[in-house]
Amino acid sequence: MRPEKASIVSDVQEKLQKSPFLLIADYSGMQVKHFEELRTRLEGVGSECHVVKNSFLKRAVKELGLPDLSEALSGQTAMVTGESDICAAAKVIKTFVSEFEKPIVRMGVLDNAILTIEQVNVLADLPSREVLQATLLGVLLAPATKLVRVLNEPASCLARVLKAKAETEQSEAA
Repeated sequence: MRPEKASIVSDVQEKLQKSPFLLIADYSGMQVKHFEELRTRLEGVGSECHVVKNSFLKRAVKELGLPDLSEALSGQTAMVTGESDICAAAKVIKTFVSEFEKPIVRMGVLDNAILTIEQVNVLADLPSREVLQATLLGVLLAPATKLVRVLNEPASCLARVLKAKAETEQSEAA
């Protein structure tokens, strides 16, 4: 392999190593301005979209020991990687496809497991990481909150009874 090609493969490998996920999309037929818009939107959620030659991606994936992606690597291929959340990237792509009908996601990889198109769409439909964390926190705090209410209730009842008794005594005295 020529040195310049080896350099490109090593760049692709570096991007794949830094990313916990990989989405492979077919961008054929996309206008340049739409592709730039997609890149901008993906950058907003901490992801990147790169056009890559299929043979370079195959070699990089093989050398890293990732699952075989040969069936998804044909035609014009773009790879989406990121350092954080696959759900956010999948959501951006799904929204973009609803607007412009391109790019078509062919496959994904998450934690060395292949994702089908349906699985990528399910990830896109999930709430954001922050919403999921807030929901989990609410679930974890619910028992403690209920316990505090139960422990506080006898004292609250006593205080209400004493207040009512004091008010009735004041009204009888007047």
